Amino acid sequence: MTNTDWSDVRRRVARLAEAAGDDAVFGSADHGWELEPPLEPGELAEVEARLGVELPGEYRSFLLEVSRGGAGPAYGLFPIRRVDGRWRWIGDGADLTDLDSLGRPFPHTEAFNPADGLPEPPDEADFDSPEDFEAAEEAYWERHDAIVFDPRHYAGLLYLCHLGCAYREALVVTGPDRGRMWADDTADGDGFRPLRDDAGNPLTFAGWYRHWLTEAETKAGLAPV
Repeated sequence: MTNTDWSDVRRRVARLAEAAGDDAVFGSADHGWELEPPLEPGELAEVEARLGVELPGEYRSFLLEVSRGGAGPAYGLFPIRRVDGRWRWIGDGADLTDLDSLGRPFPHTEAFNPADGLPEPPDEADFDSPEDFEAAEEAYWERHDAIVFDPRHYAGLLYLCHLGCAYREALVVTGPDRGRMWADDTADGDGFRPLRDDAGNPLTFAGWYRHWLTEAETKAGLAPV
């Protein structure tokens, strides 16, 4: 459990909606400063029963006290909704969350790149024909994708938002970094890394969300709360 106080969040987001409009803060045109209703305790119980794991305390209390999704970092928090009788997160990249493996530990505490150790892609100059090069290139990328997108890398990660261009950020649900936020930069070949504040400390969900909130207020020219 957590004693995180979220009582100011809806008021601050409403203030941003009035002052910032839809284009002063990156991604706000997508989420429109809208916060969906929070989950009812019974709904959260259904979600956690489905997942087989209790969500980290800060995010759990946010879902109950603030919202199930909407206004938030980048293009907004992926909302959790009941679809065809099953609870799931909705959004561009939300399907990267393997709901059946959230109870398996995400083992990492330091940045890692699943592509490390892979050879360089084939060079067309090394082949006698375009056909041979195309076959080698296809084989390389099949191997690359099998390694980089191995589901084991995503166990214990709950994807919460996207930043465009397939960059995404996720919450560690299970494992030694439980409750902390990570970036998935595999779209740029850079792997995974823990998110940190300006002082270099790991960001928990509350720190991550509040950092965005304060930064949004600064960009909108609002006095800090």
